[in-house]
Amino acid sequence: MTPVLRPAAQGDEAAWRRLWAGYTDFYNVALPEAVTAATWTRILATESALNCTLAEVDGRVLGFAVWHRHLASWSDKDDFYLEDLFVDEGARGLGLGRALIEALIAQARQEGCGRFYWHTNESNTRARALYDSIVPSDGHLRYRLTL
Repeated sequence: MTPVLRPAAQGDEAAWRRLWAGYTDFYNVALPEAVTAATWTRILATESALNCTLAEVDGRVLGFAVWHRHLASWSDKDDFYLEDLFVDEGARGLGLGRALIEALIAQARQEGCGRFYWHTNESNTRARALYDSIVPSDGHLRYRLTL
């Protein structure tokens, strides 16, 4: 089984929303509909920095990665940030998460980025096993203030 990895398109909204709901449920977050709608709109907008790569198997979207590039103060190259990664619970273990990450790392290299990074919840042990097999944690902690 080789997944098809491709950019999200207008016709993918229902599939993406199904996965997005699973993602936010996993993190016990209830986002307002306006935020979900704005995220989808940004993903599709050509002038937006936000992007989404989908993992599709046999015509069914089973995973996504939301990402963007941004300027960096510690490098003369852009950083590539994997903001959200999710694979449908029934498709976990098929290698879709790894395929998404590896494809985005290759893209970041091709685009000349200097660093590729992401975060996860420290209790997300299944995802952390995958992430640790790619690169060890750099030990940084995140502090976030909601405004």
